[in-house]
Amino acid sequence: MLDPVHEPVKHAEFAVSDAMGRKVVGGETDPYGSFMTTVPAGEYRLAVSAEGYTPYRATATVGENALASLGDVTLQVARPPELPPAGDWEIEPTHSSIGFTARHIGLARIHGRFNSFAGAVRITEPVEQSAMHVVIDAASIDTNVRMRDDHLRSGDFLDVARFPTLEFYSERFVHKGGNRWAVTGALSLHGVTRTVTLDTEYLGLGNGMEGEVRAACRATTELHRDDFTVSWQTMLARGIAVVGPSIRVDLDVQIVRKG
Repeated sequence: MLDPVHEPVKHAEFAVSDAMGRKVVGGETDPYGSFMTTVPAGEYRLAVSAEGYTPYRATATVGENALASLGDVTLQVARPPELPPAGDWEIEPTHSSIGFTARHIGLARIHGRFNSFAGAVRITEPVEQSAMHVVIDAASIDTNVRMRDDHLRSGDFLDVARFPTLEFYSERFVHKGGNRWAVTGALSLHGVTRTVTLDTEYLGLGNGMEGEVRAACRATTELHRDDFTVSWQTMLARGIAVVGPSIRVDLDVQIVRKG
């Protein structure tokens, strides 16, 4: 698999299906953009996808004890999705989520979410100068275990009585190519503010049930609890092992025009 200037496309994902559409084998291309697989004789369909490129599809016939080669395949660069027009937008909470994953010390992962949040985005021209402000209700934390949630709201962790909200404010949108963006801003949590970068995938524009224009994105980042003075060493010393030192945050967001 090559790009338009004949450089290998590393880690492109491929899937080989039989004539009935059943997946037979899949994987990633090697550092040279190549892959090889062994399948019984027959007719096969190949699908290849890579970030920033238009998906590629082909068919191949494999004979008994024979090698079927596709040769050099050039992937075409995909057109980035259309950006939202300039103006004031807001997060539509019904179709958005803010979740997190943390490791329970020595045990399985804990999955949770915040059920109450709001956010505003001011899209500018150029988009790189846009700004966003998100406010999360700390007490809305939900891991589906009431006793654990009460503990996470306590002074040992989020201390929601003193710090009722988590806030993120950004004025730095950096295009990383294709549909990838880095959104860097200040996250205030537990009375401490730190710089955080959201690794963001922009999904494009669409229409809601009532015809309104929506823009969607997914984003992720990793937080370290010690950065926000929520010390896991102190918890361990007291025999409290609830969540590990780092937390992965995943956002799935839709925004609509404000007003």
